[in-house]
Amino acid sequence: MGNKEISKKQAQERIDFLRSELNRHNYRYYVLNDPEITDFEYDVMMMELASLEKMYPELATQDSPTVRVGSDIEGKAPGAREFRQYRHRWPMLSLGNTYNIGELQDFDRRVREAAGEKFAYNCELKFDGTAICLSYSRGQLVRALTRGDGTVGDDVTDNVRTISSIPSDIGDVPWDFEIRGEIYMPFASFNALNEERADIGDTPFANPRNAAAGSLKTLDPEEVRRRGLECVLYHIIGDNLPFKYHSEALQWAASRHFPISQYSRLCLDMDEVRQYIEEWDTRRKELPFATDGIVIKVDDLALQARLGYTAKSPRWATAYKFKPEQALTKLLSVDYQVGRTGAVTPVANLDPVSLSGTTVRRASLHNADQMEQLDIHIGDYVYVEKGGEIIPKITGVEVSKRPQDAVRPSFPTLCPDCGSPLVKDESEARHYCTNEACPTRVKGAFLHFISRKAMNINAGDATIDQLYDKGYIKELPDLYRLDMEKLLTLDGWKERSAQNFLDSIAASVRVPFSRVLFALGIRHVGETTARTLTARMRSIEAMEKASKEDFLEVEDIGEVIADSLVDYFADSGHRRIIEELRGFGLQFADNSAAAAVSDRLAGCTVVVSGNFSRPRDEMKALITAHGGRNTSSVSGRTTYLLAGEKAGPEKLAKAEKSGVKIISEEEFYSIINS
Repeated sequence: MGNKEISKKQAQERIDFLRSELNRHNYRYYVLNDPEITDFEYDVMMMELASLEKMYPELATQDSPTVRVGSDIEGKAPGAREFRQYRHRWPMLSLGNTYNIGELQDFDRRVREAAGEKFAYNCELKFDGTAICLSYSRGQLVRALTRGDGTVGDDVTDNVRTISSIPSDIGDVPWDFEIRGEIYMPFASFNALNEERADIGDTPFANPRNAAAGSLKTLDPEEVRRRGLECVLYHIIGDNLPFKYHSEALQWAASRHFPISQYSRLCLDMDEVRQYIEEWDTRRKELPFATDGIVIKVDDLALQARLGYTAKSPRWATAYKFKPEQALTKLLSVDYQVGRTGAVTPVANLDPVSLSGTTVRRASLHNADQMEQLDIHIGDYVYVEKGGEIIPKITGVEVSKRPQDAVRPSFPTLCPDCGSPLVKDESEARHYCTNEACPTRVKGAFLHFISRKAMNINAGDATIDQLYDKGYIKELPDLYRLDMEKLLTLDGWKERSAQNFLDSIAASVRVPFSRVLFALGIRHVGETTARTLTARMRSIEAMEKASKEDFLEVEDIGEVIADSLVDYFADSGHRRIIEELRGFGLQFADNSAAAAVSDRLAGCTVVVSGNFSRPRDEMKALITAHGGRNTSSVSGRTTYLLAGEKAGPEKLAKAEKSGVKIISEEEFYSIINS
């Protein structure tokens, strides 16, 4: 709706609508990490709201999204961990932003008028991640907080300590300070994570920003370590800091081994700022991480202080955001792909179009709900973007170009591969084929089973296709029934290749229990969950007998995974397959040295923190092996805090306050070996 000649009543109606929509999108972006719209669409709505509130100042309110920082702690996401919260010593505000060079020049004019003298700007890439605030005392990292609502943030110190680029100890520094920045996920880590999520039936993250935020807020520290997060820091704040310029503070931080961006540049005027923007609008496509704009900051710290802040953002900094690179192309058809878990994903076939240096022919439509939300028709001209500059996605439809004979694609009610009825869980957006004999599901299950992180059998798609088409494999145990005679009937197979394949099958029986459990392909059970389960429950028999409540007792197992496990082991067909695989010698119990050794920690709850002489997973396995229970946070029910080198200060303090006994690695060995 345009703002010209709009009545006060019309303005109030539009303001109410925009506030409601922006609050809803804030929740999806910051809390659920599952945005429905692009940043550009969000910013357009925000600018319209700001314009209406300026037109009718009496309609502005203190709780409007135009003056409140988006919060990552309001109404926790379903299944999210609860984190302890602390107040920020200095508020963490957001930046004003623009997509318009003219508005950037207005910002420059306001700063020059206030400055009255020459000054410089420090220009930096705007990393697309999740904001973090690190507090240091005498050179030691003492706390890491998320932005939260700008006033209060979640304590994610234990998770942040797993990010190798963030130093825990920078040597003795005589002043306390905070250093703020962004935790982000490089494209390589993002792609690997999404491949893994798709493989176990979880919805892939929409972009690297959501993946970084989700990893930092919902998983245990060891899983965060595995996710490949990185950090870039860009702002130091404290009382009486010995710096005159922002760029000087960053140089000092780099000398103390903080991860500071190598792409910053000092610009003496707006012409140099514009050159920097134009350069990086092109070069950003070559970066190994997502960046969505440029941050322009006044370099002189005294001038920053004079300019001050609005309720929501600093007056001495702003962001110029790149418009998302889009392409408009024709939707030719929609295919429906069946995954290993039975999830059916609609995929758009497009007229080939160039986007970010590549030719795009296909784009995911994710699920039936998204297709309906887009109101997409066959023959439509659609806007395609690259989510996180990597994954093509359809973000909109150019309805003005819709042909008269365009029809909506009909999401199938039957599996496109086997014809079985599809089902849709009310709690999920996806449709599933429940027929475990569906050819695509069967072949997908075998490919997962033989993969390197599972049974590590030397084969690939072509081999599985040949074996399935010949009728040699229908269920997982069939792999162990293969012999030389059968393999030599396959096209192109010789004795040497057949023997190599049989040798890798024989070697797979030595794969440890955790990888065997992962290989079974239980929905929502990835590598980390499989390791956690086998370390705690020790045998497949224990899992088959376990109730939902038993599974929920296991660290980091939530309702969704517990339900999936109960359903899986309740199926007689699954139990039969497990028995047949056991008959071929596969490992269905943890027979490691740490397994079921004693009950010396029976009834004890132990929290592990810090670094030890062996990996932390092994320390946790020893606790379980001696009858104890691992938890991730200290409480009144904790028996011991097992503290290694650089144990978390917060956990140490809480243990002392709660009267929890703190033991060293040596004391721990004395207890379990007594």
